[in-house]
Amino acid sequence: MSDKPPTEVLPLTLAPMLATAGALPADSDGWVYETKWDGIRAIVAVHNGTVHIRTRAGNDVTTQFPELQALGAALDDHQVVLDGEIIAFGEDGIPSFNQLQQRLGLAAEAAIRRAVSIPVLFVYFDLLHLDGVSTRTLALSNRRALLTTLDIPPGPAWHRSETHTDGAELHRITRDRGLEGVVAKRLDSPYQPGLRTRAWIKIKHLKMDEFVIGGWIPGEGRRTASIGALLVGQRTTDDLRSPLHWVGKVGNGFTDLDLRRLSARLTPLATDTSPFDAPVGERLAQYVQPTLNVRVEYQSFTPDGLMRFPSYKGLVE
Repeated sequence: MSDKPPTEVLPLTLAPMLATAGALPADSDGWVYETKWDGIRAIVAVHNGTVHIRTRAGNDVTTQFPELQALGAALDDHQVVLDGEIIAFGEDGIPSFNQLQQRLGLAAEAAIRRAVSIPVLFVYFDLLHLDGVSTRTLALSNRRALLTTLDIPPGPAWHRSETHTDGAELHRITRDRGLEGVVAKRLDSPYQPGLRTRAWIKIKHLKMDEFVIGGWIPGEGRRTASIGALLVGQRTTDDLRSPLHWVGKVGNGFTDLDLRRLSARLTPLATDTSPFDAPVGERLAQYVQPTLNVRVEYQSFTPDGLMRFPSYKGLVE
């Protein structure tokens, strides 16, 4: 049986390999580390100078990122499939998913105009196909070597991801710079399209804060008769009578026991008056007197001041 990678027609619909959430490997031997970017995953295929771009969900977004068409000329006559992340930057120079969202869902002409005001960067980190041959069965170390040998000319809209051998140091640097986190990858791992494995581990930088519960909304499915999400805010003054500053909903992280305890504590605090300084936009909102504090883990705040990816971690007693 030959170990030579199989030949194939250029694949346009590959699903990306996915990382499992976890901690930095205790033993860094055999691992390599990359920055985790706050963008959208993209599989970019180049054939005869034409670029095709698909998202993790398989959606064709080629026309929404016209600046990446120049990759076709940069790769000359190569047939290539790259895996990477498309990111946009905020005014602070930090990747901003909110900025990136303004590049999505546009018609071709609108996308060309928006590319001027909100440019993107494609950070590519893996090679899945090269000139009629699948590279996915090769070890990551070999795929990265091929990617380096391919030597894609640098461009204003694309950049090869840097790899690091010191995961702890990269973790510290990305945390200090306000980036999303780190991805650890085994050097001997083949590429497994569409699978989430422990060969790739994502380590996100998360924040933990205390907020005040100002209400809740009913759940769906088996939680229709219970709490679906807490409505939470922050105090901005020492005056307990002042409105809470609205920071969003927390709908993840609950156990059944948590939900029963929260219902028991919140029911006696019901009120018809919203304690927030802004509308929460929830027709079924049930407001409560803002006397209970809760611990919430989250990734960051959006420019609108709402938490991203919040998760309930318990009441503050």
